[in-house]
Amino acid sequence: MTELIIIGGGLAGSEASWQAAERGVKVRLFEMRPYKMTPAHKTGRLSELVCSNSLRSNSSSTASGLLKEELRRLNSIVISCADKSRVEAGSALAVDRDEFAERVEKAILSHINITVERDEVKEIPEGSVIIATGPLTSSVMAEKIKKLLGEDSLYFYDAVAPIISTESIDFTKVFRASRYDETEGDYLNCPLSQEDYRKFYTALREAELASLHSFEEKRYFEGCLPIEEIARRDFDALRFGPLKPVGLVNPLKPQEELFAVVQLRTENRCQTMYNMVGFQTRLKWEEQKRIFRLIPGLEKAEFYRFGVMHRNTFINSPKQLDATWEFRRDKRILFAGQITGVEGYLECCGSGLMAGINGALILQGQSSVIFPRDTALGSLAHYISQGTGVNFQPMKISFGLFEPIQGKMKKTRRRVLMVERALKELDTFKKEKLLI
Repeated sequence: MTELIIIGGGLAGSEASWQAAERGVKVRLFEMRPYKMTPAHKTGRLSELVCSNSLRSNSSSTASGLLKEELRRLNSIVISCADKSRVEAGSALAVDRDEFAERVEKAILSHINITVERDEVKEIPEGSVIIATGPLTSSVMAEKIKKLLGEDSLYFYDAVAPIISTESIDFTKVFRASRYDETEGDYLNCPLSQEDYRKFYTALREAELASLHSFEEKRYFEGCLPIEEIARRDFDALRFGPLKPVGLVNPLKPQEELFAVVQLRTENRCQTMYNMVGFQTRLKWEEQKRIFRLIPGLEKAEFYRFGVMHRNTFINSPKQLDATWEFRRDKRILFAGQITGVEGYLECCGSGLMAGINGALILQGQSSVIFPRDTALGSLAHYISQGTGVNFQPMKISFGLFEPIQGKMKKTRRRVLMVERALKELDTFKKEKLLI
């Protein structure tokens, strides 16, 4: 075959297409939107972000910051477009999601080696294929994947946080600050007194939820729990989670200790919209409006988007995939993205990058490569390909996935050494294996 077929135009599929095309391979990228929409997407653009607009911390001392740096060193189109679409969000890399998707789509459509087909793929094609259909894989393709794997896919539910109008926020009751930051900060903070918090907590516990679909039992991913699910655990669970007040001082009442805080993060460059950080939910829309307006500063909040729940699909990758992202029983097929069990924008991008590189190498008659275990990319590949596959769950990048550095030292020092080791390994690997 002279062409690499990639199914799915999300972050993983877009990145895989770019990486393969940059290595001289002809790519045909299939995306079913807008011909057929998903329950969560709003547009037909490639790499549309449907949940948060944040790609997490940019700090080199964090695992997500390291993963970004590795992606930059490998010429990731997704991270390049994210850097160019950045909005203020403290140390995090947050983007204007419309500008970001527009930049990625323009780059993909203008690449001489990439052809984009707007159509739903209903069969797994012959030849070299990367399946990057994402967490909202169409029912037809999900059945084909089940048949290919020889076992049922797994499901969990992901929640999308609401977005509100900046003009509807009462700025006399909120303050701008980032945690532990002495500057003005990039987040708006809504302080809750103990009585405010009790009213909000009680309303949340008694709220009416939107009905689930009947196709699977309820299973939530621990890293993205609905806010009402957290509230059910304990009265203080929210205060130690998304509403934690640590590292913040209310300049409006500096002598009073904060009981709880709701943070808002800007959604776009012109700051006309704010995302309610950590407020993933499946409350009914009218309930969201009623309960979230109990938060000081949001009494008259206007919602551009309410929180929604949608099904996510992922395969039992340790039983199915190698660290090259190849399907073990048919090496012409690779998988990438959230369907593999990586969780998060960066992780989807990273898996797409590795699958795209290996898809190109295989098509060119070369051997696929495994990224070094001590890198962030290699750690993700190791996670999805190792183990028994028992109780396999989606995972974001974390230093817990890396091989530890031995010896007694402070955590900060250990992480510095892990970052230095990873980047050194990646540079050597890039020079020796990828020849770029």
